[in-house]
Amino acid sequence: MNIGLYFGSFNPLHLGHLIIAEQALKVPQLDEVWFVVSPHNPFKNENQLLNARQRLHMVRLALEDTHHLKVSDIEFQLPKPSYTSNTLSYLVEKYPQHNFKILMGSDGFKNIKKWHNASYIIENFEILVYVRPNEIPEKMEGVTFQCVEGPLLEISSSFIRNEIMMNRSIRFLVHDAVREEIENNNYYKKI
Repeated sequence: MNIGLYFGSFNPLHLGHLIIAEQALKVPQLDEVWFVVSPHNPFKNENQLLNARQRLHMVRLALEDTHHLKVSDIEFQLPKPSYTSNTLSYLVEKYPQHNFKILMGSDGFKNIKKWHNASYIIENFEILVYVRPNEIPEKMEGVTFQCVEGPLLEISSSFIRNEIMMNRSIRFLVHDAVREEIENNNYYKKI
């Protein structure tokens, strides 16, 4: 199978993430998208992240009834911080029958050459780039990528966390099950 890997902290997962994954499934020969939840992204301050297991649980809630969108906790079994190159190496070894592609936004793509062991990623994996507002990906020497088209939404996890801290509704920004989990547990009130 051809699997699109969507790496992220998902702090929290929002409808923009789900729309990106759904749009990626329109890429020819892409069978599934796996949301790879990162317990500790080396580019993010760990103090600003909700507990990794709670974030993973919310992604599972949102994807509960989907057939081609899956959640992966693979990075929970690997050393921290989570480096994409290490995870990819592990997945290729564990699932040799699958062909993996990386799904990311154009904001992350422009920094791909700064990633840990970037040459391994660039030389071995096709990158699917979801075009964000005002961030058309530029061609880079030696980097194979394909643009994923879709609606341009300016929803971010940081915006949602801010709305929660300001006691504003996040309805229609996150999956209902995620909203209920956040509200029932008072997540992000103190972050």
